[in-house]
Order: sequence, then C-alpha cells, then structure tokens
Amino acid sequence: MPVNADFQGRVYPPTETYRVSVAKIREFAEAVGSSDPVHVDAEVARVRGYADVIAPPTFAVLIAQQCDAQLISDPEAGIDFSRVVHGEQRFTHHRPLTAGDAVVGTLHVDTVREAGGHAMVTTRTELATEQGEAVCTATSTIVIRGGE
Repeated sequence: MPVNADFQGRVYPPTETYRVSVAKIREFAEAVGSSDPVHVDAEVARVRGYADVIAPPTFAVLIAQQCDAQLISDPEAGIDFSRVVHGEQRFTHHRPLTAGDAVVGTLHVDTVREAGGHAMVTTRTELATEQGEAVCTATSTIVIRGGE
C-alpha cells in the first residue's frame, strides 16, 4: 500500500505532556557526549540565566519522535515502518528545554511526495509548554522505500 498523499496538511492533536526532568537531561547529555556543565549542574545553569539545567539542543528529538509516532502508527497513512529511513532532522529553538518544563507536541504533516519510486514525508512538530509558550519547532523528513 503506498503512502496516503491525502495526509499532507493533516494536523494531529497535541500529545500527552512530556515532563522534562534533570535525570533525563543528564542521561541524554551523557549519551551524546556533551561536556557542558549547563546540562548537569543547576548552579552553572542559574549563573548563565536559566531556571535549572537545560537540555542539549537535540534532546527535542525525544519528544518529536513521540509525535511522529502518531503518523507512523496511523493505519490509514500507509507507512510501512520496516521500510522507513530517516532522511533529515532540523530544530528551530525558541528557547532551551529546561528541567521542569511540561511540554506537549503538535504534529503537522507538511508534505507527502513521491521521488524515484520512494515516498518522502516531511513533518513539523511544534513543541510548547502546557501554557502555550513555544519551545522548539522540529522538522523531520522520512523516506519510505518503494518496492524492490
């Protein structure tokens, strides 16, 4: 079944709240090899003007991929996950994700197109606090490999 091109323009409802914690930030910073103490030391973060430790910029992918899962798991979308290759990921940060943030994501399917026998889907996830403050825009392109 090919990817459903009618999904272009679809907006999914906001996800459940993701609570950004000191522990998750520390784990992620260690996993990506970040040595900046602003990710693990609250005092350093406060001296730099933040309320608490801040996440490395790519931490937003943890939340954005939960949003992308809404599309991937939607049977009407026609996406066979076993054929998905990650093509591109971009982030536009409006402010750092900070320990204590309660974040929701809204997934937008911006484009669905065919190229070289493969489908390409670009999504945009708007991450915001529960109060509506914009935190990050995550844009992702996946390629769904065509038949062999």
